[in-house]
Amino acid sequence: MAERKVRVRFAPSPTGALHIGGVRTALYNYLFARQHGGDLIFRIEDTDSHRFVPGAEEYILESFRWLGITFDEGVSFGGEHGPYRQSERRDIYKKYVQVLLDNGKAYIAFDTPEELEAKRKEIANFQYDASTRGAMRNSLTLPKEEVERLMAEGKQYVVRFKIEPNEEVHVNDIIRGDVVVNSSILDDKVLYKSADELPTYHLANIVDDHLMEVSHVIRGEEWLPSAPLHVLLYRAFGWEDSMPQFAHLPLLLKPEGNGKLSKRDGDRLGFPVFPLEWHDPKTGEVSSGYRESGYLPEAVINFLALLGWNPGNDQEIMSMDELVRLFDLHRCSKAGARFDFEKGKWFNHEYILLKSDEDVAKLFLPIVKEQGIDVPMDTLVKVVGMMKSRVNFVKELWDTCKFFFVAPDSYDEKTVKKRWKEDSAQCMAALADLLESLDDFSLEHQEEVVMKWIADNGYHTGNIMNAFRLTLVGEGKGPQMFDISSVLGQEETIRRMRRAIEVLK
Repeated sequence: MAERKVRVRFAPSPTGALHIGGVRTALYNYLFARQHGGDLIFRIEDTDSHRFVPGAEEYILESFRWLGITFDEGVSFGGEHGPYRQSERRDIYKKYVQVLLDNGKAYIAFDTPEELEAKRKEIANFQYDASTRGAMRNSLTLPKEEVERLMAEGKQYVVRFKIEPNEEVHVNDIIRGDVVVNSSILDDKVLYKSADELPTYHLANIVDDHLMEVSHVIRGEEWLPSAPLHVLLYRAFGWEDSMPQFAHLPLLLKPEGNGKLSKRDGDRLGFPVFPLEWHDPKTGEVSSGYRESGYLPEAVINFLALLGWNPGNDQEIMSMDELVRLFDLHRCSKAGARFDFEKGKWFNHEYILLKSDEDVAKLFLPIVKEQGIDVPMDTLVKVVGMMKSRVNFVKELWDTCKFFFVAPDSYDEKTVKKRWKEDSAQCMAALADLLESLDDFSLEHQEEVVMKWIADNGYHTGNIMNAFRLTLVGEGKGPQMFDISSVLGQEETIRRMRRAIEVLK
């Protein structure tokens, strides 16, 4: 038998912002598809019309554009297996519901919500299955004429899947191995509701995956309990030969490791759980996003890839191309992955270091302009080169290095107490005169002349340099002193020194 082409799908519901766990699922599908030269489909699961949120679909697409995860077909990408939005596929699902009914694999049930509630009160842990369906109002217990009459009268009904009891159902999972479930623990799931003429997730999913020729279903662990039902549905349709291979990914856990990661954890500990900032149209609430928080998309991708998968070596920094080459579903863990948001910051720091000074300077420029500062690009590149190793985010650069652009208007008290000695004013005045006399203000020439002056006068190098730093920066931070003075230039360096001497005496 010829090997099937790899075709995978990511199928979110447009019910709000995209959770970072969903992003990881999409990423793993993307890496798997690219590695095998396959296709990645973008499908929208919007059969639950009550939960639809305006703007959610475009938000999801924009998230993937930012992250660099590309799709081959689907909603907004086109393709020959459309439509890719489930609400536009009603007629297709109806046809397949009828196939199950005709083959005795499903039945029509008229039980009202009130009747079902009464049964739950009457029977502990009630589930609608082979042991209870005989006592309910459905096409298995009612005469054919009555079923037809109720339908003709427009009575609301659902179609339920008829599960045969006491069968062993095997789910062959790439990550978890052979998962075996007894069919008796499954209930007769609702597959279709007459109220909105739409299928439920279970039916729509199976029909779509089959018609779209999906070869592998890579999804979150939370869908594992529905996998036996999906296997039985494939069998009921006679589609065993085209059944996809399953892979259920480990859960993303809270940073403390207990329980599933939620938005509340992000709010509590101050990190985003959404790729982009989300403005909830219903509540008006704004939730932070990785993009707006200053994360680089390639850092987010690298961080997420290693939550529940490892390349089999100690390598941590991997480009998208390397991830595609190394990715292997067999190396995904079964256990949940703790969401270490501090590690996410570390990745961002590493990716800032990997970027050229020019690229980081371009990202930093709008922040500098926002502060009303006009600075030549080559100066900005120089400053970034000195300072980027000190930050996790580009936006932190301003606080770290604003002294290059704005003269201090005050001097840190602790530093003054510690570093400004009795003779500091006198020494700084002499140093200012010396620096003013230089024809060559290059870093190398400054250093040579000043170090000779310190030695000739028998000064303590540390005392001179600490006082010099205080005059230019206003506190005891920053890179090498001659790096700072050469960027500031001769005129600005002397001006700052003279002002500090005046203020600090």
